[in-house]
Amino acid sequence: MSGPAVSVLIVAYESGPVLARCLAALKTQTYPDFEVLLADNGSKDGAAQTAAAADPTLRLLEFGENLGFAEANNRAAEAARGRWLALLNPDAFAEPDWLEALVKAADARPDVRCFTSLQVAEHDPGVLDGAGDAMTLAGVPYRAGYGRARPERVPAGEVFAACGAAMLVERALFLDLGGFDKAFFCYCEDMDLGYRLRLRGERVRLVPDAVVRHVGSSTLGARSDFALWHGVRNRLWTYVKNTPPLLLALTLPLHLAAVAGLVAGSALKGERAAWRGLKAGLAGLPAAWRARKAVQA
Repeated sequence: MSGPAVSVLIVAYESGPVLARCLAALKTQTYPDFEVLLADNGSKDGAAQTAAAADPTLRLLEFGENLGFAEANNRAAEAARGRWLALLNPDAFAEPDWLEALVKAADARPDVRCFTSLQVAEHDPGVLDGAGDAMTLAGVPYRAGYGRARPERVPAGEVFAACGAAMLVERALFLDLGGFDKAFFCYCEDMDLGYRLRLRGERVRLVPDAVVRHVGSSTLGARSDFALWHGVRNRLWTYVKNTPPLLLALTLPLHLAAVAGLVAGSALKGERAAWRGLKAGLAGLPAAWRARKAVQA
């Protein structure tokens, strides 16, 4: 028997009640040919186990420890049976036609093997939570459109990278690239993947009709020390690993200035985690440079 067309991957860690809402939204999907893999990163709240007990069609993967968003998705991707992987955060609530819109976009563009959703704020769908991931001229990644008013019409088109909160990628391509870099643990692993896709000649497209309502950092907090530390560290690694040689030489002064500004701004707010993240990023540069050699080969 052939597998489903799409495997929805959800990584949970102490996700609490938002997980049940995420799964309930998947029950309303107009596109029927999908499976759901729920990867639990050693949570103590029992939410994943409760969900699996209530739905025998849900495939529960229990890791017993927190592997991080990156590696948990990698393992779920290996276990998936679908041609396509639809990555969905547990605090992202899909509109009923979310999967249908993504699959329709994939069918219409066989030359593209990665797509990103339109994310709106859960508390106010009139505000964008993101329209794909973008990159500044200084090599600093950010979420396109974040915090802006949602336009009446958002055009489909190419973006730099897909946001891991709600994206579609061909499973074979994801695995061939080695999946997410598990050293990142979480944060910016999607931008790193997107950069590697581009270096392979692949493209990523925004599907504005594929809408999810996203809470954002519901477990750890958007400005938590954890998020700041990993964000600063992983942005540096993304830049070092993936930026082509000529572009690296041209943008390095801009990048260093941008990073210094971001860290200084956080320090002025009393957020010391950004500085610690930068130190961790610098300490990990030898490993990032070794990874760069494989990426740039």
